[in-house]
Amino acid sequence: MASAVREASIGEAPISVDRLLGQVRDPAVGGIALFVGVVRDHDEGQGVRSLDYTAHPSAQAVLAACAERTAAAHDVVALAVEHRVGHLEVGDLAVVVAAGAVHRAEALAACRQLIDDLKVEVPIWKQQLFSTGAAEWVGLPGPDEP
Repeated sequence: MASAVREASIGEAPISVDRLLGQVRDPAVGGIALFVGVVRDHDEGQGVRSLDYTAHPSAQAVLAACAERTAAAHDVVALAVEHRVGHLEVGDLAVVVAAGAVHRAEALAACRQLIDDLKVEVPIWKQQLFSTGAAEWVGLPGPDEP
């Protein structure tokens, strides 16, 4: 049986929701769930000007493994995920997850699992540039983590 994962990628180009939506369209799909992560203008009470995402060289493989595990755990027909790296401005799309299934419940559950697992497992870190000029790294591993 072919994998339900149609795409699991990390790149610098802007993300197209329509392209990822097209990746999960299928005659067998009756419900599609989308998660679209957008760079917001604030974090913990501070104004955010922009973000810079950096990925570890293993990030692509970890993202693909998360997508395959999600597809295996849920009755999905198709799954696609893309995360941006590089410099992003407020309003830019940072990550998109699309899940297509016969019914909405499976699509929603798979979409939620994949974005939650991605946030915890995929080694992508962001540096936030605040409106004050200060900067802060988010998600860097601790001294005892790989």
